[in-house]
Amino acid sequence: MAISELRNLKKYFATQKAVDDISFSIEKGSIFGLLGPNGAGKTTLIRMITGIFYPDEGEIIFNGKKFDPLNDVVNIGYMPEERGLYKKMKIGEQALYLARLKGLSRNDAMAKIKEWFLRLGMESWWNKKVEDLSKGMSQKLQFVTTVLHEPRLIILDEPFSGLDPVNSNIIKDEIYKLAQKGATIIFSTHRMEQVEEICDHIVLVNKGKKILDGSVKKIKQDFKENLFTIGFDNEFALSPNDVFEVIGKKDNGYIVKIKEGNKPTDVLKYFIQQHADVNAFNEILPSLNDIFIKLVEGTSVTRRFEKIEG
Repeated sequence: MAISELRNLKKYFATQKAVDDISFSIEKGSIFGLLGPNGAGKTTLIRMITGIFYPDEGEIIFNGKKFDPLNDVVNIGYMPEERGLYKKMKIGEQALYLARLKGLSRNDAMAKIKEWFLRLGMESWWNKKVEDLSKGMSQKLQFVTTVLHEPRLIILDEPFSGLDPVNSNIIKDEIYKLAQKGATIIFSTHRMEQVEEICDHIVLVNKGKKILDGSVKKIKQDFKENLFTIGFDNEFALSPNDVFEVIGKKDNGYIVKIKEGNKPTDVLKYFIQQHADVNAFNEILPSLNDIFIKLVEGTSVTRRFEKIEG
């Protein structure tokens, strides 16, 4: 069941179509990637999902009914890429203030803040001011203030910005735990390797339009280009043939593309006939970064390997 459905959303600013007839749904308990280049319309979509903007056309369904920003916003946690913290305010007081705004009693808010501060190693920060924090420390605080009221839908825009690898892993583990407990995560970032690792499903938007929608696993299968790496125990010279073409060289092996009408087994048969000592044969699936570039810039995975070889 979907926690949020976007139906034919449109949002215009003067003559710019920031969001142009976009529809998709976000399943409960999923970690959902909202992707796109700068200016694609991601932020506008997020602001409509959170009730900051109203769509010019279309509708949003939240938890089975029409989205009501005044009442439903308490079930949403939004961590924007830009810092939304008061620089002169003490950290503990700020966390308490934001928790109370989300409807928590003082006692409940204090208990949850102390629990989160302890989990993320922030227990000694209570009387520090935000302006005295590093970018990574303020990012951890912003994450806590986003999730401590236990929202059903959590929107994280570049959540790992400014974090070192240790703290990135800590936040990543907390994201997994939140999803396992039933929260739905919308994850927006430019770092495709993080999306590939974390997300179940993605939507890619460009120039205000949706251009890709599906599970990460299926998308990678749909965009594969019959590329394989093949390795040998010793150097092996390849000659032109009707089974595959050589795209590039890699260590004691090659990157090859199977020609139309042939199968991976045909490649192996060829090398057996050539008495080659094959020690590795692996399919190359495109990364989400490859797919992103292909759809936005029109550069294929094959062409990327050709460029590397050239």
